[in-house]
Amino acid sequence: MGNDIAIPLLLVIALLAANLPWASDRVAFVVEPPSGRKPEWVRFAEWLILFGLVGLIGAGLEMRTQGQLQAQGWEFWVIALCLFAVFALPGFVYRHDLRRRLRKRDRDRRRAS
Repeated sequence: MGNDIAIPLLLVIALLAANLPWASDRVAFVVEPPSGRKPEWVRFAEWLILFGLVGLIGAGLEMRTQGQLQAQGWEFWVIALCLFAVFALPGFVYRHDLRRRLRKRDRDRRRAS
């Protein structure tokens, strides 16, 4: 696998992983919480864990394509975390704003019918 495939693959994996915590109400995508809703701190913890997993996948792809891992300073990890936060924006907006507006619109349509 060359860089021409590895880089877009990693970006797609990062985009999907960054949005997963806001796509499901199950804790770790398996356990239904007792209250029925997953707390926000759990979503944030899942998001950080997925950031780490994407980092490991990226390191694996780098090792496979380059044959070695390049040394990364703290600046790299801060930028990577910020990029992961930007990737998470669609899921966050859907969970906290768009979904509520869509439900309200559907209720208004049903009332009007």
